[in-house]
Amino acid sequence: MNKLLVITGGSRGIGLASVKLFANAGYSVINLSRSGTDLDLAEQISVDFSQQDWPQKVGNQLISSIEENTQIVLIHNAALLLKDSASNAPDFAKVLQINLIAPQQLNELLIPKMAKGSSILYVGSTLSTKAVANTLSYSTSKHGILGLMRATCQDLVGAGIHTACVRPGFTDTEMLRDHVGQDAEVLNMLGESNAFGRLVKPEEIAASLKFCAENPAVNGTSIDLNLGQIEH
Repeated sequence: MNKLLVITGGSRGIGLASVKLFANAGYSVINLSRSGTDLDLAEQISVDFSQQDWPQKVGNQLISSIEENTQIVLIHNAALLLKDSASNAPDFAKVLQINLIAPQQLNELLIPKMAKGSSILYVGSTLSTKAVANTLSYSTSKHGILGLMRATCQDLVGAGIHTACVRPGFTDTEMLRDHVGQDAEVLNMLGESNAFGRLVKPEEIAASLKFCAENPAVNGTSIDLNLGQIEH
């Protein structure tokens, strides 16, 4: 049976690490993102998830790229992280569109094409179950991602499709580095907030996603991937 990874945001960070891992394991790969990768490992479909009508623009191209009887691993990875708060969140709707609504739009496109043994995986966050100051829209969207995963599981009972949510801690990605202004001191502080004293590697998240994809027993659940967050 054909094996296909469809991933959003596969051009950098956790997404790029996942593209490399799955491609090297024999999966065909389709990457949905605004920019492509420098690697000849994936079919690139350029898409702007902030636009509500993106399915009308690229949906046919995506569906036509998928052969019948294909086991699809769908990874919802693309996300936007902004600094905002309850008193000032001018791009709240945009963040929800990219981080939460677009994944469900993509589900609606692909679920009819998924053979038994397929999986839908969501990249959440430690902020899927708690919040910190000045990350209002991101925290809200990641709480929603966890709920979307749980609802997906219930709606797909009997379909032979399993689902899970991985919840990374502070991971050494461009998104995190940009969020803290490339401040090495802050990055070191974040890395010291877990039992191993370092940032999580994108490759570690990718490996966990592959485990979830290939193990249907991991269904309707979420997994913390934070190296043992130190609680204060």
